[in-house]
Amino acid sequence: MDIVTLVESIGERPSAAVLGLLTGLIFGVAAQRSRFCLRAATVEFARGAMGDKVAVWLLTFSTALVWVQGAQLAGLMRTEEARMMAVPGSWSGAVMGGLIFGAGMVMARGCSGRLLVLASTGNLRSLVSGLVFAVVAQMSLGGVLSPLRDRLAALWTTAGGRNLDLGTALHLPAWGGFALGLIFAAAALVIARRNRIGAARLVFASGVGFSVAVGWVLTFTLASVSFEPMQVESVTFTGPSAHTLMYLLDRARVLEFDIGLVPGVVIGALTSSLLAGEFRFQGFEGEGPMRRALTGAALMGFGGMLAGGCAIGAGVTGTSILAGTAWLALFCMWIGAMATDLLIDQRRAQVA
Repeated sequence: MDIVTLVESIGERPSAAVLGLLTGLIFGVAAQRSRFCLRAATVEFARGAMGDKVAVWLLTFSTALVWVQGAQLAGLMRTEEARMMAVPGSWSGAVMGGLIFGAGMVMARGCSGRLLVLASTGNLRSLVSGLVFAVVAQMSLGGVLSPLRDRLAALWTTAGGRNLDLGTALHLPAWGGFALGLIFAAAALVIARRNRIGAARLVFASGVGFSVAVGWVLTFTLASVSFEPMQVESVTFTGPSAHTLMYLLDRARVLEFDIGLVPGVVIGALTSSLLAGEFRFQGFEGEGPMRRALTGAALMGFGGMLAGGCAIGAGVTGTSILAGTAWLALFCMWIGAMATDLLIDQRRAQVA
């Protein structure tokens, strides 16, 4: 894609939205076809299994790491210019937000990205939960919950006015992140082979990770040719969900990468589900499941904003550039999700 020509044709901000739309389309199709979901992987792992859901998540995670670190080696982007790296990170936010988000995604039966994909395939439960997630995320970003989020995030932050680069902190060689991604990819393929996962699903799982690299490279390139400051960013759903909601409600909002990303995911997932014959309307099955799902969505909205990203934003996008707080947030999401599954779902199954 000739980004210079695109910018000259429609302008810088609309170009950012178009790049977000393209990134979202790739993510939406790949996530719908691979059934990628961090919540599903953590629950499977918590119950002592290394099945297809763990394999799909690990392949997505490793693919993003390989492609992003490879792009860095090839000079297609510089991770130190990413928005996530250019500002101080919050260790306290990563721990508390990660735990809260992990608990919320188990209660909501899907991480924020998965809710958006499912809503695009006719799942009304996910649509309502996703709206609650977006509203609480906006409340945590600039509303009544933002003072609490700010106080918790400020308890323990990274030094030097920037996030911690794990590659630098661990004295890894320039190719260290790329090699680490290959190790994770090999582990994912071993697990996938044991579970006899088909090649098509593996390709789509890799596509989810590839979309993260696409977002990073496209926004870096756009920032390099733009006259006004542009954010170097990629796939995440906490901030973009809130921004997209506000864009639809406020005529004064401007186009940006986020505003294209969410519609792109919706269009991609919707198209994929229609072509596969998997689109169907589904609703809540009672008051209890609805109360649980909406509570979980609210927890994800606050937890994701506090952690600096959701299961995708921190857990895949942030880790792909070796952002220290993103790796900690991902670890805490796993802990929060497994603990919630153990205390709620597994205990309930034992009683039943």
